[in-house]
Amino acid sequence: MFIAIVDFTVAAEDRAAALNILLAEEPAVRAMQGNMAFRTYADPDNAEALCIIHEWEDIESFKAYASSDTFQSSGQALRPLMTTTPVSRRFTAQILETVS
Repeated sequence: MFIAIVDFTVAAEDRAAALNILLAEEPAVRAMQGNMAFRTYADPDNAEALCIIHEWEDIESFKAYASSDTFQSSGQALRPLMTTTPVSRRFTAQILETVS
C-alpha cells in the first residue's frame, strides 16, 4: 500500500474555494485504478490549512494519478491559491488488519 499525506495553506478567505476544488476532484480520483481512499480535510485549528490523504494499492497507481489530467487540472486551479509550497509525505505500508 502507498500513502501520501499532503499539507498546504491558502488564505483563510480562499479555503472554501480550495476545498471545493478538491471535493470536485474526489469522484474522479476515487474511480482511478488502485485508489483506495482520497480524503480532504480542513484543519479545525488553522483557518488556512488543508490536508489531503491518499491511499493507493501501490506506487504505480499513485504515479498514474500524479501524471493524470485530473491532477494537472486541480493543480492549475489550486496553486494560485496556495500561500505555502505543498509538503507531501509519502509512505509504503502494510495493512495489519481492518477493524470494524
